[in-house]
Amino acid sequence: MTAHPGGPLGVLPYKLATLCDLRDRDGRVLLLRRIKPPNLGLCSPIGGKLDTVLGESPAQSARREIAEEAEVDIPLERLHLQGLIAEQSYEGKGHWLLFYFRVLGPVEVAPREMAEGRLEWHRLEDIEGLPLPESDRRYIWPLVRETEPTLERPTPGFFMLHLDCRTDPMTGRVEQVAGPR
Repeated sequence: MTAHPGGPLGVLPYKLATLCDLRDRDGRVLLLRRIKPPNLGLCSPIGGKLDTVLGESPAQSARREIAEEAEVDIPLERLHLQGLIAEQSYEGKGHWLLFYFRVLGPVEVAPREMAEGRLEWHRLEDIEGLPLPESDRRYIWPLVRETEPTLERPTPGFFMLHLDCRTDPMTGRVEQVAGPR
């Protein structure tokens, strides 16, 4: 048996969460500049944990998180699953399975302060210059760009990513990529 940081049996809890990619009419991305851990001081998409006690689906969780954080109601039909991200041993405390949803069509949200931080709009080409989590900078945003919709193919593609956070720096393995359709 291999020793793992989670104990003799290597059991770490698995948590489920969503990341939500909202764009405005100009194609800018809504990001949260976090004022709380994890990712304190960094910019990331809004989102949060699934309510597993209630049996909430990933899409229901994304819709709820968007309503809570961006104060806008998005119908489930506008949520497109663009990515699936598995983070192994994040901060040595647990594994995460993240559902990356892209909201189809523009969304209008006023920049504002909230409990988790500040909501801000950013141009896609400016994201590299922002303070980002390592996982987002090295893996997630490049895959989002690769699966971006085009005029000819208006529906975003899909990616699957496995991140091993046990190493420094973390390592990633792209398990699947499908372009826009």
